[in-house]
Amino acid sequence: MFKRFIPFAHAQSVYEVPVEFFLNNGVKLLLIDLDNTLDSYRLYEPTDRAVEKLNEIKQAGITPIIVSNNKEKRVKRYADAAGVECIYSAHKPFSRRIRNFLAKKNVQASEVMLVGDQLMTDVLAARGAHIRVLLTEKVVKEDQWTTHINRLFDRPIRKHLAKKGKLPDWRTKNGQI
Repeated sequence: MFKRFIPFAHAQSVYEVPVEFFLNNGVKLLLIDLDNTLDSYRLYEPTDRAVEKLNEIKQAGITPIIVSNNKEKRVKRYADAAGVECIYSAHKPFSRRIRNFLAKKNVQASEVMLVGDQLMTDVLAARGAHIRVLLTEKVVKEDQWTTHINRLFDRPIRKHLAKKGKLPDWRTKNGQI
């Protein structure tokens, strides 16, 4: 039952993971959730650390793409300010928009990884698209009201996965596909 919630790897934050992790795992396109993975859901402009991280990823030859369930106005404004493409209104946990995007870009699933902070949206969408997922903790305490509902389910599943050793630290997955 919990198998579909198991991520490829787990990290406290995308900011602690060096770009070498993605390179060593053959990632050429990195889908990154916006709200509570890169920044607060309240921000329309990226923080300096988000821009630095996205630039570091780009300089390594990896294409970062922001993927969010949020509306076009916010996500596009944020992505444009960060200088990256985006998938807005992604409808995660459904994976159709992600799969269509990857098909349009002609990218193999083995070359893609998604980074996100929620089991109920990010992990399920990645698993549905047959791509690896790096699960993170949230970067700020506050959540949108809809996310509070997801967290009610997320917390006990995450606790169960951790207890069973099913949240592998990203450091143990370095170079493993």
